[in-house]
Amino acid sequence: MSWIIAILVGALAGWLASKIMHTDAQQGAIANIVIGIVGAMLGRWLFGDVLGIGSAAGTSATNGFSFWNILWSVVGAVILIAILKALRVLR
Repeated sequence: MSWIIAILVGALAGWLASKIMHTDAQQGAIANIVIGIVGAMLGRWLFGDVLGIGSAAGTSATNGFSFWNILWSVVGAVILIAILKALRVLR
């Protein structure tokens, strides 16, 4: 059941991040899910492990729906999309 929740949270986070970064027309549903899941891991690592923000310590794509889970997932996905955009510009 946790993998279904991870896909749903990833899809929501990836879609929200792509709307924020104006890349929704360039990405499909699968890309949104992948970016959302990777963004959730990036957000948890960055805010929980690196910066030590306590509310990020218990969030990940597999912990279910919660406000903090979605927030860190979206922030991580936005950061990931920004990195990918910067890499495209460098090419």
